[in-house]
Amino acid sequence: MNLSGFDLNLLRVLDALLAEGSTVRAGTRIGLSQPAVSAALGRLRHALGDPLFVRQGQRLVPTDYARDLAQPLRDSLDAIEVLLDGPARFDAATASETFKISGSDFFAEMLMPALGERLSRIAPGVRVQLVDLVPDNYVRSLENREVDVALMPKPELPGWVEWQPLFHSDFVMVARRGHARLGRAGVNPGATVPIDLFCDLGHILFSPEGRLSAMGDAALAAVGRSRRVVMTMPVFFGVARAVAESDHVALLPGQLAARLAEPLGLDIYRPPMPVPTPQIGMVWQKRMTSTPGHRWLRDEIARLMEPLDTPAPHVAHRDGPQGKEPT
Repeated sequence: MNLSGFDLNLLRVLDALLAEGSTVRAGTRIGLSQPAVSAALGRLRHALGDPLFVRQGQRLVPTDYARDLAQPLRDSLDAIEVLLDGPARFDAATASETFKISGSDFFAEMLMPALGERLSRIAPGVRVQLVDLVPDNYVRSLENREVDVALMPKPELPGWVEWQPLFHSDFVMVARRGHARLGRAGVNPGATVPIDLFCDLGHILFSPEGRLSAMGDAALAAVGRSRRVVMTMPVFFGVARAVAESDHVALLPGQLAARLAEPLGLDIYRPPMPVPTPQIGMVWQKRMTSTPGHRWLRDEIARLMEPLDTPAPHVAHRDGPQGKEPT
């Protein structure tokens, strides 16, 4: 193809159509009317010698040729945008940018207070918003630039996404202080809960989607057991509060359990089965990797999260040393 006769603005339209699958949504994405997008699609089809999209119901589905163009086109447009941005600098002291971070409420407790204190000192004009992470939709949130960074266990990553590990997070069992059944069984805080008792207790499960099984259930299934899930909640703090007010128990990230144990009156125990320790990290669009402000934000998050990458303290019982694990 002779580029001298090709309108490079059409590539932005093609990129938007590949992302949205709709002439209306593509137009909204790049600030064009639906008729203008349709006309541009006609020109693209003529120039590239391919239908590019076929209609299936209300959606435009890319042809194999268009699908093969999607990632190279996205990479090329990102590279051009970085090139045109030039050697910008980010001055935290005078910046007035807004950043959005998506993550569970774990980060509302373990990141945002410290980040807020730091921003008040070094970047008073910067605004940071923590929004709910929707695990099944994080890719679209990043792709549509609805969020700048997602904080989550390492997912399957598309080629245009970057990942930086931050810390490992083990899981512990929490129960309200003075839990009657645990006390009658002679299980002290810090000890391992016998598996029969663990499975018989009512469990409150953290699940933004309302699912009735999670990592702990997979770990139990691996040893041929199951537990009683009596409630699910979309936020960790709600799980911890419900445990503190009931005879139910829950598995929580160790760092968060240690933070909430004293204020909520919780005791911490070891679960009876091996539970995988997920690695938590940051996910973002590769096109933002070298953007000064974005890089600054990632550096601040990494610095504040670094202390979490240590084994979470298991609270020993208050009358003496930590109890021995039962055999």
